Amino acid sequence: MPIEIDEPSGDRAVAIPPVGLRAIVLPFDGVWPRIAADAWVAPGAVVVGDVEIGSGATVWFQTTIRGDVAPVRIGARSNVQDGAVLHVDPGTPCLVGEDVTIGHGAIVHGTRVGDGATIGMGAIVLSRSTIGAGAVVAAGALVAEDAVVAPDALVMGVPAKERGALDPERRAALAGIPARYTALGARYRVALALDERPERTGGR
Repeated sequence: MPIEIDEPSGDRAVAIPPVGLRAIVLPFDGVWPRIAADAWVAPGAVVVGDVEIGSGATVWFQTTIRGDVAPVRIGARSNVQDGAVLHVDPGTPCLVGEDVTIGHGAIVHGTRVGDGATIGMGAIVLSRSTIGAGAVVAAGALVAEDAVVAPDALVMGVPAKERGALDPERRAALAGIPARYTALGARYRVALALDERPERTGGR
């Protein structure tokens, strides 16, 4: 059964088998992930079930995204870095907005993450929590179940507590990460010559 990919025009693309230098992309209960044609999903990443990955988004090596008992949505230009885990609870989807950064090794479970937010490396964000637009969860922080992080807030620690706001220079640096990762994903696509493989056009 094919993996259905959205072309930038919105038209449905042809099948891309999950073989060779490709991510492991699998159905669950008959539902396949939907991945924008210009998104980058690295070889070795695992994407399962009711998952949508938006235009220009990047998902990096050894990441696991499981939309099995609820949906996972990843917005345009968001980056999910190496070794991160995105999962869900029944009735509790994982909804990641646009231009979001999820750092290396982070765990984001049944969470709503607003546009432009940053989840730092190794952070854990638990079910039913909400991370506001532009908020920053520091590296190694633990956001408890049902917690609400206000837009543009900086939270740190275990459990995570608000520690004021980032200075403008640091906030500007974080805001530039998604565009850099989108560009890097495009470079990887060329470097691994995936666009030249016959699977990109539905062949074997």
